[in-house]
Amino acid sequence: MADIDNTALSGKLVVLFGGTGFFGAHIAQELLARGARLRIVARHPERAYRLKTLANLGQLQLVRGDLTDTARLPLIVSWADAVVNLVGAFAGNLDTLHVKAPAALAAAAQAEGAAAFVQVSANGADTHSPVDYARTKAEGEAAVLAAFPAATVLRPSVIFGPDDAFINLFAGLIAGFPVLPVFASEARLQPVFVDDAAAAVAAAIAEPGRFGGRTYELVGPEVVTMLGLNQQIAAAQGRNRQFIELPDAVSGLIAVLPGTPISRDQLALLKAGNVGTGLPGLKALGVTARPLGLFLDRWMVRFRKHGRFGDKRGLAG
Repeated sequence: MADIDNTALSGKLVVLFGGTGFFGAHIAQELLARGARLRIVARHPERAYRLKTLANLGQLQLVRGDLTDTARLPLIVSWADAVVNLVGAFAGNLDTLHVKAPAALAAAAQAEGAAAFVQVSANGADTHSPVDYARTKAEGEAAVLAAFPAATVLRPSVIFGPDDAFINLFAGLIAGFPVLPVFASEARLQPVFVDDAAAAVAAAIAEPGRFGGRTYELVGPEVVTMLGLNQQIAAAQGRNRQFIELPDAVSGLIAVLPGTPISRDQLALLKAGNVGTGLPGLKALGVTARPLGLFLDRWMVRFRKHGRFGDKRGLAG
């Protein structure tokens, strides 16, 4: 397969909706590094102030806006060469947030002459899913493609990185407790490195004629169970931990209680697994997927007893 043109984005204006979060910040860094001009649109754009140090003068613009305020979307995407929609949630009016608003954004991008549109969906999106998140994500894909037929749909699996809220959540718990419960212990995941997923977004924007109108799943090179993931994290911290595999009935009861670390819908999605289904993936987008194990030892240093001065891995924490 031909290489991706890393200079194709130089000087292009990319409008990024939802660019203040974990994934959005990494996408912003990737696009800025490739010379794109970036307009980040968010309800709280001040959360992206930290990205200013990554940009040259005039390369980054922060705009206060809401995806559901559809009347403003044409103005916000005016003069854009590409539009990326990252907005998603597990609660609220998901039919509006995941379906109607992205369709309106895609229609605005099409009308304003954008060459590329990237809809970041979710691996496991399914119009027949009983979970509203997965159902509306799938319906949103169809709505976007109807409005912008040359859009690229990306379905990332669980995204990991040094600053994520997934690996770090488990790392903190493992560092603090000798015995831990594991929800859906046999659930299979295929986590993807955040910078690989960001590179996939950049590739889709850079070459819409090549990748537009298609759906890609962004999954990593390895499949791991939830129990195995916890064990890997504990080993990287050099801690011996006891993990209790919770039965589905107990997990379900905990998930409906307020203040718990997982919701009922999140548990349902976790139990269903999050692995590749055979769609084209990172390789088709010119990206080589990197495994979690490549980074985990380095990232877990701060969670080890005495940090980098601590005991060697394999000793009790």
